[in-house]
Amino acid sequence: MSPRPMVRPGGRSARVQESVHAAVRELVEEVGRDALTVPMVATRAGVTPSTIYRRWGDLQELLSDVAVERLRPETDPADLGSLRADLDAWAEQFLDEMASPSGRAYIRDALLGDPDGTHAGQCSAYAAEQIDAVLARAVQRGEPVPETELLIDRVVAPIMYRILFRPVPLDAAYARELVTNALYAQQFEAGARPTRAAAPRRSNGKPEN
Repeated sequence: MSPRPMVRPGGRSARVQESVHAAVRELVEEVGRDALTVPMVATRAGVTPSTIYRRWGDLQELLSDVAVERLRPETDPADLGSLRADLDAWAEQFLDEMASPSGRAYIRDALLGDPDGTHAGQCSAYAAEQIDAVLARAVQRGEPVPETELLIDRVVAPIMYRILFRPVPLDAAYARELVTNALYAQQFEAGARPTRAAAPRRSNGKPEN
C-alpha cells in the first residue's frame, strides 16, 4: 500500500489520525519502538488493526507518518531584526532539533517508511517554508536575500548529510558557519565584493573549544 497523501484530514479521519499518533507516541515511551506492534497501537487508540493497515499499510509506514508530523515546526522562525541574525538563529535551532536523539530517530523513521519519497519531500518543504518566512521578513526590511534553494543546498543539506552519514557532534558554530558560507555565495553570485566577515571557513564538524 502506498503512503497516504500528505494532507491533514478532517472530521473522523482527523480524530483517527490523532488517536493513533498519540497511541504510537505513548507506547514508544512505555515499551520502546522495537516492541511496538499494530495490534498494540490499535488497542490503545480504540480502533481496529484493519483500520491501521487500511490507512497506513504497515507499522513502518505508520511510524514514518508519525515522524513526519513530529518533525513539523511548531513555531515561526525568530525575528531578531536582520537576515543574518534570523538565519543564524534558525540554523542553530534546526541543527539542535535534527541532531538530537529524538530528531535522529524521527528522521530515520520518516525515511524508512517512505518508499516513494513523499515524506522526505514534506520534511524538505517544512525547512523551505521556514526559510521563506525569514527571507520574506528580510525583503520587507529592504535587505538583499539569497534564493531559498541556495540556503537549502548550503545550510540544510550539509546538516542533514552529517546527521545521516557522519554522526559526529555538531554545534551552533557549525550552523553559523554554514550561514556565513551561504551568504558569501550569495554575494559572489551577485557580483558583490565579499566582506572579510563573510569569507567562508572550513570545518571538520567538531565542536570548537
